[in-house]
Amino acid sequence: MALSDGFGFLTPLGFVALAALVPVVVLYLVQPDPRKIRLPTLRFLLEEGERDASNPLLERLRRSLLLLLQLAVLVLLATSLATPYVSVSEQTTVEETVVVVDGSASMATQADGATRFDRAVAAARDATTGTTSVVFAASESRIVLRQGTAADAQAALDGLSVTDTEGNLRTAISEAAAIAGENAQVLVYSDFADDTSWEEAVRSTRARGLRVELQQFAGGGADNVGIVDRSFSGGNVTVTVKNFGENPADRTLALGNQRRSVSLAPDDVTSAAFSVPAGGGTLRMTPGDSFPTDDAAYISAPPDATVDVLLLTNDRNRYLTAALSVIDAVSLTVESPPTAIEGDYDVIVYSNLRNERLLRGNVETGRDTIENGGGVAIQAQTDMPDKYGDLSLLSPSGTATSPTLSPAASDDLTRGINFPPPEQYLTGSFREGRSLVQTQDGTPLLATSQRGGGRVLYYGFIEEFSTFKHNYQYPVFWKRAVYYLAGRDPLSELNRETGSRLQFDDETTVERPDGSVTTTTLALDRTGFYEVGNRRLGVSLYSDRESSVNARPLSTRRDAGGIPAREEERQVPRPLSGLVALAALAVALGEVAYLRARGDL
Repeated sequence: MALSDGFGFLTPLGFVALAALVPVVVLYLVQPDPRKIRLPTLRFLLEEGERDASNPLLERLRRSLLLLLQLAVLVLLATSLATPYVSVSEQTTVEETVVVVDGSASMATQADGATRFDRAVAAARDATTGTTSVVFAASESRIVLRQGTAADAQAALDGLSVTDTEGNLRTAISEAAAIAGENAQVLVYSDFADDTSWEEAVRSTRARGLRVELQQFAGGGADNVGIVDRSFSGGNVTVTVKNFGENPADRTLALGNQRRSVSLAPDDVTSAAFSVPAGGGTLRMTPGDSFPTDDAAYISAPPDATVDVLLLTNDRNRYLTAALSVIDAVSLTVESPPTAIEGDYDVIVYSNLRNERLLRGNVETGRDTIENGGGVAIQAQTDMPDKYGDLSLLSPSGTATSPTLSPAASDDLTRGINFPPPEQYLTGSFREGRSLVQTQDGTPLLATSQRGGGRVLYYGFIEEFSTFKHNYQYPVFWKRAVYYLAGRDPLSELNRETGSRLQFDDETTVERPDGSVTTTTLALDRTGFYEVGNRRLGVSLYSDRESSVNARPLSTRRDAGGIPAREEERQVPRPLSGLVALAALAVALGEVAYLRARGDL
């Protein structure tokens, strides 16, 4: 029930309590008049004036302050039960604030000496209230603070920094709605430069009755040209460059002493290829622009780009020789024992050797290679040389035919490769290591073992009894095997995109671009070089979405199916029951004081 536009009662049924006034008044009116008693000490009393008895009932009501106080208490309590309210702006009823700050890469765009992220954090600090929560939106959104004080929220905001990853604003807004209380407001600070998937989260949050306000920071970005992709082929890298600006742009790309010049029209895309130098380097694009994150690509490569491989064989094994020779990074040497081995090799492959021609020195060279951090591969043959000793992970005891293979173990060596069962294979006991491909009776056909800093591979497919050598995946497998045995990662493994993660079995110390950290899982959220043991990873932003930093204003999105940044100001009732109840308590206390002053208490 509303008495006016700004005042009314939410539960007018509460006025039924006014019925309690009737018995109070009736009891007061029907109480007997005081009896008159003659006192012998009348001389000590003042003569009382004659009482006007024209209307004794009204006189009694007029003079009874106690009754009026009791009636006032009952009226105020009934009014409190009716829940009186006044209409106020919805914003004034907010008791809690949930702040969502976008920390994705595009927020590093610079304008007028500051980044979008810096401006967003400053605005969020000013918006903190007595109870504030903070949600950070990056590749993985996280709740930084839950229902803290304004000081706690400002400290949490000061501890945030922009990442170099794609953002997930939709998830962050959904998390903000999940932790928001009944009378909370959700404030979102972003450039809103990514897709519009966040709009549905805003609609859902507003549908819950929560107030959602969007504030956009979209300065700069109109001149951006960025590196948005890369691919590797052998020892080369090809980068893709896109012009996101509104004007033609000329850029120079440099990696080591290599230079490439590109000219791009608006929305134009082009590519440039480079040889990856030993140890890698930083590929930079000049001149820079207002979004520097995508102006560089961090390329990691082994210090020695060449893998020196020695193939020892007595029949030239043309299939294996061809598979090894087509690997760009491999420098292949083929020797036929008996021969003395000269020089150092990263990998030695023993294949189809005659026992009487294999020198013990040839085997000792393999052991030295393993000790020096390299690798040795032993290929099975029907008459396995006994000189291999423990270099062979299988101690052969005979042969068998037409095996059924168990599913291959999950490993980088076997990923995506189908190994056909051989016609004939070696049986025996497995000495050590991990079996990757095996028969159903447990005999390994492909196994690996780590020995100190080196590695051993057993390849149990006898060449003359296996069709795998005719498969297009055969050279793919041997390329992986060579990199594994040499302890080298292919360029595609050494170079990652921001937003991916590293997982470790144990606590591992990683040198990040911004400092050292010891952990079992690490998010790659900064561009630059990461050092893990003797491995160096290059991490860069390759994202067409994040590089498209020229954000469209929110005000232009509503007609295109978007949503307004602010909701229309709504009037909501503010209950006054508490104040009215306090007034009733005050009157009741006044009644007690009156009774005490009159001497009745």
